[in-house]
Amino acid sequence: MSPSEKFASYFQKSALNLAPMVDFDRTTDRLYPFDFTLNNKELSLAILADTAQFSTWIDQKLQENHARYGIGGYNEHRTIYARSAHFDSAEEPRRLHLGVDIWGEAGTPIYNFLPATVHSFKFNNHFGDYGATIILKYQLDDLVVYGLYGHLSLASLDNLEEGQLIAGGQQFATFGIPAENGQWPPHLHFQLIFDVKGYKGDYPGVCRYTQSAGFLANSPDPAPILKHTFPQVLV
Repeated sequence: MSPSEKFASYFQKSALNLAPMVDFDRTTDRLYPFDFTLNNKELSLAILADTAQFSTWIDQKLQENHARYGIGGYNEHRTIYARSAHFDSAEEPRRLHLGVDIWGEAGTPIYNFLPATVHSFKFNNHFGDYGATIILKYQLDDLVVYGLYGHLSLASLDNLEEGQLIAGGQQFATFGIPAENGQWPPHLHFQLIFDVKGYKGDYPGVCRYTQSAGFLANSPDPAPILKHTFPQVLV
């Protein structure tokens, strides 16, 4: 079976006991699905260019919709990356998002959904980049999958060591403030990766559209994991 087939098969098991990734009361809390494609006419270039304005816009949307978190982004062709030269090139800009974002307050605790070991970590300190980043290594039967957690607080990197065990359900990170997370409104970028291709504490979270097939095959949709945190939630 291919890695994608093994991944799908693993998460079809009924006996899985995945821990929630963030605190969420399914009886009272709500999610808001953000759309960062061209369909979103509210986001102007002026808002995107100013992290404070962008953060205020995110907060207002959550408050207006009585939502604790915002979510979305996998395989989404986003216009928001025009705010940073980090995603541009002479050939073709990178605009296709390869993970899922959970938008919420700075300091929000992040928990490990299954036991894992620390693969690597790094402070990717460029405007528009991940900021503080941790990659965990998961063994799902005979399949190795890496989880990239980006836009974290710098304190999340304290006392980490490669190979360190992170238990299932253990808090290991928090959402970072803009000064620590690449100058973004506070959120978690969560991405799964089959082959990290030699990267340490980093891996592309956004790709060129013309290269999307290969990148999406290597970064499956995290929905089977996220549904254990946000089951059957409607806005």
